[in-house]
Amino acid sequence: MAIFSVYVVNKAGGLIYQYDNYVPRAEVEKTFSFPLDLVLKVHDEKVIVSFGQRDGIRVGHAVLSINGVDVNGRSTGDGKEILEFLKDSANYPVSIRFGRARLTSNEKLMLASMFHSLFAIGSQLSPEVGSSGIEMLETDTFKLHCFQTLTGIKFIVLADPRQAGIDALLRKIYEIYSDYALKNPFYSLEMPIRCELFDQNLKSALEIAEKAGTFGPGS
Repeated sequence: MAIFSVYVVNKAGGLIYQYDNYVPRAEVEKTFSFPLDLVLKVHDEKVIVSFGQRDGIRVGHAVLSINGVDVNGRSTGDGKEILEFLKDSANYPVSIRFGRARLTSNEKLMLASMFHSLFAIGSQLSPEVGSSGIEMLETDTFKLHCFQTLTGIKFIVLADPRQAGIDALLRKIYEIYSDYALKNPFYSLEMPIRCELFDQNLKSALEIAEKAGTFGPGS
């Protein structure tokens, strides 16, 4: 069981904190001969597989490294266009590592804003007045848990579907936010959280939740 990540979204829908606690990596590295038997394309400044699944490589997987060197978006480590590099038979055999593309900071900001809108829509769709909004979304690989405070701050945790104690964890994160962000004289409301004590106590809370799933008095 694992807790994957934590997001804090302000009342306007802006992402003010994000922490990746555990990101499972499903990566495949293979050596290819010319011509490459996969179809690649550029999407959102990344080179991804558009056709030709094989040996654990899936459509949507991105090129992460070439010959052991991490790529930089659509370019190789030394600045060459990946698609052009792979068209040249002189560059073969070539070792390519594929996997799920990592979310960029801008993508995380966009996703936080989208969830804020979905949360508002969920509240408006409720047949009863005073709906709490979306508290949980479930998929086959993770659950998204959300706790919104009276002031509109949303604490979001993505965790393994089998992970217990998330409700207690969300309230613990709110407590940490109150103690180490709100009481910090240098912190401005609604702004990004940059506080070392907040980071340290959040990581400690995640470790406790993963091991025990609960928080005892004084934890």
